[in-house]
Amino acid sequence: MTEEVKNIEKDSDSNQEHAAEGVPVDSPSLESRKSDDVKYDIVAALKTVYDPEIPVDIYELGLIYELEVDEGGSAHIIMTLTSPMCPVAETLPPEVEAKAREVEGVSDVQLELVWDPPWDMEMMSPAAKLQLNL
Repeated sequence: MTEEVKNIEKDSDSNQEHAAEGVPVDSPSLESRKSDDVKYDIVAALKTVYDPEIPVDIYELGLIYELEVDEGGSAHIIMTLTSPMCPVAETLPPEVEAKAREVEGVSDVQLELVWDPPWDMEMMSPAAKLQLNL
């Protein structure tokens, strides 16, 4: 998980706390949604996608290397799989792309599947490691 995506999650958590405290939080229209808000929603959508062989979502597994969203709502996702021989290599990337396209404010999705650097267990989040008893 990249530092940039971690920061997006942190900022969004802060906004949710302010909303809970009764502090107004911007709720932008589709046209004016900030790219960071769209990014956060894409991350949330990707957390619903699971590698069928591992009971952890692909985001916490560390399969998403990079996520960028421009001001026009075009998303660029760089991801990998647990191995080049992964049995879901043909189905998981299209599922990731479809989940990102469903997010409000996304106008286009470019998904890039890469093998370098190769995925390893150190790329998992602490939550994923805990869930897998590692």
